[in-house]
Amino acid sequence: MMNKSLSNEALQYIIERIMVNAKEARDEAKEKKNDLFLDGRNVAYYEVLDILKTELDVRDIDIKEMGLDVDLEKNFL
Repeated sequence: MMNKSLSNEALQYIIERIMVNAKEARDEAKEKKNDLFLDGRNVAYYEVLDILKTELDVRDIDIKEMGLDVDLEKNFL
């Protein structure tokens, strides 16, 4: 298997797509407060974004440049 690095532009795009889906999941979970599936989906997106943010930080990649300079707990939980 070839080891290819992801460009910052590609990574930004992927994170942007995940953020859009996470916001949709958050909004749906807020609309239907007693739906355990939607709650779980929202938490799953939060966890993905949290992992991404942590991994970028560990690698000294600017989280602001990547669009992850947000309070994930406040915005998604």
